[in-house]
Amino acid sequence: MKLNAWIAGALAACLGGSALAQQPLTEVTFGTNWLAQGEHGGYYQALADGTYEKYRLKVTIVPGGPRASNRMLMTVGKLDFYMGGSMIQAFSAVEKDIPTIVVAAHFQKEPQVLLSHPGQGLDTFEDLKKSNDILLSKDAVATFFQWMKAEYGFKDEQVKPFGFNPAPFIANKKAVQQGYVTSEPLTIEKAAGFRPNVFLLAAHGFSTYSTTVETRREVVEKNPDLVQRFVDASTIGWYHYLYGDNTRARELIKRDNPEMTDELLAYSHAKMKEYGIVDSGDTQTLGIGAMTDARMNDFFDKMVKAGLFKPDLDYRKAYTLQFVNKGVGLNLKK
Repeated sequence: MKLNAWIAGALAACLGGSALAQQPLTEVTFGTNWLAQGEHGGYYQALADGTYEKYRLKVTIVPGGPRASNRMLMTVGKLDFYMGGSMIQAFSAVEKDIPTIVVAAHFQKEPQVLLSHPGQGLDTFEDLKKSNDILLSKDAVATFFQWMKAEYGFKDEQVKPFGFNPAPFIANKKAVQQGYVTSEPLTIEKAAGFRPNVFLLAAHGFSTYSTTVETRREVVEKNPDLVQRFVDASTIGWYHYLYGDNTRARELIKRDNPEMTDELLAYSHAKMKEYGIVDSGDTQTLGIGAMTDARMNDFFDKMVKAGLFKPDLDYRKAYTLQFVNKGVGLNLKK
């Protein structure tokens, strides 16, 4: 009798496990903020190696670009998740009463850099204040340059328009140019034959998180399990991309962006590791994607000082720690 009961229990367990494995995948759309590139590697990795499927997700990555409006599509419910930039966007959403929220931060450091020519008296971050040709986009002027003015004393008259073409910077040895640590230094070295000085803004106090995962508040409230599965699977994807075999992820990136090269993907991967863009600081104990109230408060205070937000803004509505800081994936680091 006991044997029959044991057999029946074992059979039920097997059937239950089989049923769990056969559960339908939840379809999820994730919009990025630019064309596919190495800085999106963790998400493509989770897609390529089946991690999303293991978490019962069928994820479609929707690349951004110059004519895309993925953040708006997420806000109105056409996309489930969106890859945010710095926390400035998220704070601004609170200010405008847009019901979105950051649920993870897969970059501990904003990859934004300033570049200068070596040997021209512009070899330290403070030296950059000597340049009267700081090439910046309109978005850069409205965001991190305001912090540079408040924190370091830069002046508006130093700024010149930047058209995302390195030629004016290369031609002018006294110029300074914005860029990403994961791409522009290589582009300039290949085009001009010299290695520019690289100043990572995060190393000088620009303490925002970046490459965040955003969704709508209603998704967090009504389907927290979906959010948790997407955050966890994406985090594991980042560990695999950084420390494992990311060949298939690179192929998917090149499929979505045929102009992407193996050289730039390798460079981006190396620089993300060298500068601790994804995995540094709090992630060493809390896991990739980590966020803390202390960091959020520090960055918000700096943005208030820079004049971007009023001090009474309830910036804590911009994010939640509900889905991070659980140590997911720490065992995968090599």
